[in-house]
Formats: sequence, structure tokens, C-alpha cells
Amino acid sequence: MTTWGLIVETTVGFGERKHTEAYVVAHFTGSREEAFAELERRARRHTPEHPMSPKRRRLLRWSDGFLLVVDGAWQSFVTRFTVAELLADSDTPVAEEPAVVEQPIGPAAPEPVAAQEPGRAEPVAQQDEWYADGVPVKPSWLGREDLP
Repeated sequence: MTTWGLIVETTVGFGERKHTEAYVVAHFTGSREEAFAELERRARRHTPEHPMSPKRRRLLRWSDGFLLVVDGAWQSFVTRFTVAELLADSDTPVAEEPAVVEQPIGPAAPEPVAAQEPGRAEPVAQQDEWYADGVPVKPSWLGREDLP
């Protein structure tokens, strides 16, 4: 199954110190459509830090995600939600490459056979219960057997 990163890029700060920061808020294992649906759910209920007194809120869909534009009294603040396929992660354990077991060469020698890949735990099911502020009721790491 493919793992997708759910990414949020949001405006932080004010005035000359106003800038954008990006966060990978979650990893989702499943189809792109399922990841996109989860991203939409998060975008619809997201409440950005700024502006403090929002005047208008617009959520727009685009090819890879969503764009949330919140107008304040003096400035607009933007939050971009993107789904992207996870290709590499330096923080995940590296799986050992399957070893090739050499067979003697002869008239009826079978093809080389790959050794079994070390067992891996099944992925944890997606979170179903969330507090009103978007924090999961049960941490995603709780109960995982593949962690030290």
C-alpha cells in the first residue's frame, strides 16, 4: 500500500515577520482518494492561529489539495493542504535487503531464491476519535508492536 503525507503550509507571524511554515501533520496508508478525503476532512475543520478575528473564510479545492483563505480585519492568511506520496523518510528503520541464496550450478539447478524478508507489523488503523481541537483521543503509536 502507498503511504501519503498530509502536509499543511500555513501563514505565521504578522507584518514584516509574516511567513509560511510547512508541517507533515500525518501519514496515511491507503489509496490517493482515501488520503485526499482525509485531507479534506482536516481542511474543513482546521482553525488557523491567525487572524484572531476572521471576517471571511474560503476553502478552495485544487489538483493536489485545498487552499484555505481567511480574511482578517487588515490582512488575509492562507493555509495550503496538500497530499503527497511518501518516497523516503530518514526517520524510519531501514529494511534489510532480501539476501539471494545461491544454488549449485548443474544440469537441473533451480533459479536463485530470495530469502524471506524480515516480518513487519501491519499498519495501524486510522484514528476514528478526535477531540474538538483536532488531537486524536488515542495516540497513533499506542499499541504498535513495531516500535522499540
